[in-house]
Amino acid sequence: MVFILCISLGAVLLKLPWATSEGILFIDALFTATSAMTVTGLGVVDTGTTFTLFGEVIILLLIQLGGLGIMTFAVLIFMMLGKRIRLKERILIQQSLNQTSIGGIVRLVRKLLLFSIIVEVAAALLLSIKWVPEMGFAEGVYASVFHSISAFNNAGFSIWSANLTGYVLDPFVNVVISLLFIIGGIGFTVLFDLWKSKTFLRLSLHTKIMLVGTFAVNVISVLMFFILEYNNPDTIGDFSVAGKLLASYFQGVTPRTAGFNTVDIGQMEDSSLFYMLTLMFIGGGSASTAGGIKLSTALIIFLAAIAFFQDKEHITLYHRSISVRMVMKALALTVGSVLIVFIGTFLLNLSEDAPFLMILFECISAFGTVGLTMGLTYELTETGKAILIFIMLIGKLGPLTFAFAFAKHKPTYIQYPKGDVLTG
Repeated sequence: MVFILCISLGAVLLKLPWATSEGILFIDALFTATSAMTVTGLGVVDTGTTFTLFGEVIILLLIQLGGLGIMTFAVLIFMMLGKRIRLKERILIQQSLNQTSIGGIVRLVRKLLLFSIIVEVAAALLLSIKWVPEMGFAEGVYASVFHSISAFNNAGFSIWSANLTGYVLDPFVNVVISLLFIIGGIGFTVLFDLWKSKTFLRLSLHTKIMLVGTFAVNVISVLMFFILEYNNPDTIGDFSVAGKLLASYFQGVTPRTAGFNTVDIGQMEDSSLFYMLTLMFIGGGSASTAGGIKLSTALIIFLAAIAFFQDKEHITLYHRSISVRMVMKALALTVGSVLIVFIGTFLLNLSEDAPFLMILFECISAFGTVGLTMGLTYELTETGKAILIFIMLIGKLGPLTFAFAFAKHKPTYIQYPKGDVLTG
C-alpha cells in the first residue's frame, strides 16, 4: 500500500505545471512515476525534453526510493529521529530485503545505505571526469549524478533521447555504467558476504551461485551478441573488432534489468532479441535493485531438471542440499511469472497495433523491470499504458507477493495417500 501511495504522490508531483515543459496527461505522469518507482526505465515521453529539472529530480527520488526499498528509508528516518525499531518493523525490513533471518537486519540496512551512497558518489565523480569537460561544470555534474543513481538502481532512465548510444565506443562510460548496474543487480547480501568472507569456500551457497552464475551468463551473453550482431550494419556491423566487442559487452550485460543501451534495440536481429527476452525474464539477483524471476531461481529450476534426468532425489551444489520447498518456491515463482507475461502479452495484442515480437519484448521488459524497448512505448494506447503499469508493479513486487496477498493461508493437518499422475 505504501508503494502505491508513493507512486501516486510521484504522479501528482510530475503532473504539476513546473514539472514539465509543456504539460503531460495524468496517465503519462502515472506511467513515468511507476516506471521510476519500480526502477524499470520505460518511458511514454522523453525524459530529457519533457521534464524540467524539478521533474527529473522527482524521478531520481522515486528511483532511489524504489531501488533501495521503502523500508530501508523508513529505518533511516527512524534512526534520524532517534526512535527504537520494534520487532514488527524488523520483520517488514526482513521481508522487503528478502532475508532469511531477522538477526542483524538493522545493521544490514545501515551498511546498505552507506554502501549505496559511497558507490553512487564515487561513480558520479568518475563520470564527471568525462562529462564536465564535454558539457560544462553544472550540466556535466548533473548528468553524472543522474546516470550514477539510475544505473546503480538498475533503472535505465537517461536524460538523453538516444540513451547512451552516443557513447557506444567509449570504454570509460561503458565500464563505469555497466559496473554500477552489475553491482546493484547482483544483490546486497552477496556484496556484504564478499566483504566479510576471506575465501570463496567461506561464502554462502547463495553468493557462490550468484557469482558463478552471473559470470557465466554475462560471458555467454557477450559472445552471443558478438556473433549474432557481427554483420548487422544497423548495430555493430560497421565497427572495428574492438568496437564490436565493446558494444556486445554492454548489450550482453544490460538486459538483466539495467535498461541502458548503446545501440538501437529495434534494429537488432530477431535472434538477438529472442535471446534478450530470456535474459530480461531471468533478471538479476535476489535482494538487489534488479527484477525478473532472479538468476538463483532460474538456476534452481535448471538444477532440478538435471537432478531428475540423473534420477537423483536431491539437488546438491557445493556440498549443500537444496530443499524441496525451495524448488517448489522457484517453480511457483516461475509459473506465476510466465502467467503474468502470457496474460499481459495477450491483452497488449488486443489493445495495440504492433508486431507480436515487439509486444512480447515490451511486456517482458516491463515485467523484468528492465526498461529496454523496441520503440513501442511511445506509441502505446492509454489501455496499453495501464496494462504495462500493472505489469511493472507485479514485476517489482513479485508474483508471489500478489498471490500471498489474496490467498487464504490455512494450515493442513490431514495427509492423504499418495497417488500417481501420468506426465510427459
